[in-house]
Amino acid sequence: MVASLLLRRTPGTLTSALRLNRAAVTSLPIKRYLSTHVTNIACNDNEPGFLDSVETFYDRAAKLSGVSEKTLTAIKAVDSVLSVKFPVEIDADTHIIVEGYRAQHSRHRLPSKGGIRFSDEVDLQEVEALATLMTFKCAVVDVPFGGAKGGVKLNPKKFTPAQLERITRRYTMELCQKNFIGPGIDVPAPDVGTGPREMSWIMDTYRQFNPQDVNSAGCVTGKPISQGGVRGRNEATGLGVYYGIREFLQYPEVQKMTGLNGDIAGKTVIVQGFGNVGYWAAKFFENNGAKVIGIGEHDVAAYDPNGLNIDGIFNYRAEKGSFRGFGNAEILQNPLAILERDCDILIPAALERQIGLKNVKKIKAKIIGEGANGPTTPAAHDYLVSHGKVIIPDLLLNAGGVTVSYFEWLKNLSHVRFGRMSRKWEEAGKDKLLTLVEASAGRQLTPQERGAVVHGAEEHELVYSGLEDTMIGACEETRATAAAKNTDFRTAAMINAIQKIATVTEQSGKMFL
Repeated sequence: MVASLLLRRTPGTLTSALRLNRAAVTSLPIKRYLSTHVTNIACNDNEPGFLDSVETFYDRAAKLSGVSEKTLTAIKAVDSVLSVKFPVEIDADTHIIVEGYRAQHSRHRLPSKGGIRFSDEVDLQEVEALATLMTFKCAVVDVPFGGAKGGVKLNPKKFTPAQLERITRRYTMELCQKNFIGPGIDVPAPDVGTGPREMSWIMDTYRQFNPQDVNSAGCVTGKPISQGGVRGRNEATGLGVYYGIREFLQYPEVQKMTGLNGDIAGKTVIVQGFGNVGYWAAKFFENNGAKVIGIGEHDVAAYDPNGLNIDGIFNYRAEKGSFRGFGNAEILQNPLAILERDCDILIPAALERQIGLKNVKKIKAKIIGEGANGPTTPAAHDYLVSHGKVIIPDLLLNAGGVTVSYFEWLKNLSHVRFGRMSRKWEEAGKDKLLTLVEASAGRQLTPQERGAVVHGAEEHELVYSGLEDTMIGACEETRATAAAKNTDFRTAAMINAIQKIATVTEQSGKMFL
């Protein structure tokens, strides 16, 4: 059933839902702008919440964008919000009422796009903020989607796979019934607490409600390969983080501000958050010669100035459930303290509002690359920029996920794997060219040499190539705008996004104004 928009959080031992043990439980109205301990610990009471922070950054960029006030007002507003509550049977004697949300910030381009997170910290403000950020993120990297986001308020670790499947399918049913999902309407993706498994359940549920839709696989991205996913999607956001930081290190103005050279090799890196984004970002930096000296998680952080073995600590945590006891690493009982250790590059890749006025003066990193959404508050951002730190903003740096989701969506609509139609043709052409070169040079290549040159691009290689090209272009656009407007990179990226959205909005016109 559709819940009142005044009902946001529910107290109780199971914070993810209202537990009904053969008795009715009355919901109490909770304030809409609600934050949690995890996202408050680094912030003063007077710092804005997540949504207000996003809007603050928007307002700053809007003043420099040259866009009319009427258009700016239209761009800023959230278009649509769905709030639902529905019962789910946990066992023969227990039902719970689950809260879910879906926000569509902008439909200037369709479909709207954004992940679905499962977390007992989900609230409406967070979903609206993330949807808003998605609109600007898509625009920055020229992905033709509007912004959306969804969330279900539960801790997935407290439920069995069978229970999670029932919850996911019921939430998807609500989206189907309210017309909040579809290949041309709104396309979800994985986020915190969800992954390919949940995306498969969503796709199958949508397909049951829309059996005539031949493009039903495009209703969601981040699916397993066997279900229409694209190779390279799993590591896309972390790879985009790597590409973005690599590009900024090449810029002379960044080298001058930080005192760093343009090489990844030898740089010290700290990553907060060791989920999908944090793991892959750390892995790509390690593979390219950087030294990952610190990793933070929700319970503790691990630090080793000699460098951590990424796969080693990942496998250890998967087995033991914690970093505690891993090798020679120093274990920090306060996981936020890892942000304050000295390093060249700091990548907050966990949650929003992790760098605030309480800890910003202790940040020693020269470059802060925002792998998470909204990890830095406006006041903390201002302090870091005023002290010569380089902040590569979230709406640019973590856009790798939505970029490759776009590729997956295109694959689903075309119903053919990337490279399937062209790979062998490319190899045949290269082979003929090499034969001519060998005849002219009087030297035969070895089978290994010939294979390396002739090799036609496979799907994941095309995805990597497309993502790299996208990130290089977006980083260069951001750099150019920052120089032209004499502003920081976050404001520059937001200006670019606003101007692109305004162009679409103004050229298409508005009905019924």
